[in-house]
Amino acid sequence: MTAFDYDLFIIGAGSGGVRAARVAGKLGAKVAIAEEYRVGGTCVIRGCTPKKLLVYASRFAEEFEDAVGFGWTSAKVSFDWSTLIENKDKEIDRLNKAYIKGLDNAGAELILERATIVDANTVQLASGRKITAKYILVATGATPFVPQHLPGRELAITSNEAFHLERLPRRMVIVGGGYIAVEFAGIFNGLGVETVLIYRGEQILRGFDDDLRNHLAAEMEKKGVEIRTKTDVVRLDRSGDGVRVTLEDGTAFGAGQVMFATGRIPNGMEIGLENVGIIHTPHGAVPVNEYSQTEVPSIYAVGDVTNRVNLTPVAIREGQAFADTVFGGKPTMVNHGLIPTAVFSQPEIGTVGLTEEKARAIHKSIDIYKTTFRPMKHTLSGRDERMLMKLVVDGETDRVLGCHIAGEGAGEMAQLLGIALTCGATKAQFDATLAIHPTAAEELVTLRKKWTA
Repeated sequence: MTAFDYDLFIIGAGSGGVRAARVAGKLGAKVAIAEEYRVGGTCVIRGCTPKKLLVYASRFAEEFEDAVGFGWTSAKVSFDWSTLIENKDKEIDRLNKAYIKGLDNAGAELILERATIVDANTVQLASGRKITAKYILVATGATPFVPQHLPGRELAITSNEAFHLERLPRRMVIVGGGYIAVEFAGIFNGLGVETVLIYRGEQILRGFDDDLRNHLAAEMEKKGVEIRTKTDVVRLDRSGDGVRVTLEDGTAFGAGQVMFATGRIPNGMEIGLENVGIIHTPHGAVPVNEYSQTEVPSIYAVGDVTNRVNLTPVAIREGQAFADTVFGGKPTMVNHGLIPTAVFSQPEIGTVGLTEEKARAIHKSIDIYKTTFRPMKHTLSGRDERMLMKLVVDGETDRVLGCHIAGEGAGEMAQLLGIALTCGATKAQFDATLAIHPTAAEELVTLRKKWTA
């Protein structure tokens, strides 16, 4: 019998890797986990968590304005970026320590070095030390993408650097149309920065329901974000202490800062996969089966490095499923088909299930129920903002296939709607549910009239 140094060696201490380490450790496995940066991964250190804190900060400007309609006298207020960043960093430090403690409590050994794969059961640390393990789990995540051949690309930042800007620019240009782009557009705009969003596609948030996309774009523009679609940046040039941006049509303008949010690429290259014959995809993703296992039986991969569904909760679920499968004796596959998600744009988006377009492509008959309305809060605040709620229903079975919401609390609603859709709820069951009044969510159980174009 071959003796290994560890039962499991994990490369990458992000959300997926940490969950796998903790669960495997508590199931009795001897675990080591290597991380070359900080424990917690993109989400905790420079992603979802700090971003949500900045989203909260950016919303206060409107809250101060709205308060006047409710009788509050608006005193002069001021904002200090450095204070926000300092407090954000303190919270990230706390979370980093909490993740390390969680690994320690599970009996997992943390190694703060880069690790690469040597063979099916061996990794090598940056220090040169070689370690053997019965199983190796790759959980190296993904990294922001900036076009390699863009002239002046070195003048741009990504979301990584946005969390550490020394000061806010007067004008921010954000390139991209996905989660990160629209969220940071709302953040900078809310903090008083003139914000321009440039996206080469027809409309922001490709892959989301079209009504949701169009609604969000209109509401963002009301708030002052300039959205330019069907165009792209072709070059960046230094201009004084700022950047000159040139678009495809020759239009050029200045900005204090340019941020690229054009997607993320898996960190699957330069980690030794070639040493065991695993061929990653052209973009660096690690191919795996439904149990997150590669073609090499002892090597698995979870999270963004596999480029399946690149969301933190998915990575966590995949890490859990891996540990349950390999060390818990419970073979577990992750359902990537029904995933509630939120975009912390302004206004916020919450969605679960099929878009109308996808539903029509799969099902013979589709019924649509939707409404837009002015939230009760804004009857006194006077703000010109509307909510959108939409249900996509199978016309033959009455099963609710998709729920799409834009407005305050949308993410919280989507989480609970995810339970209903996972249980196969029908429109009749939505209708039979008593409404809570006055709430925005009551619209979801009072929609009766089918939408006709």
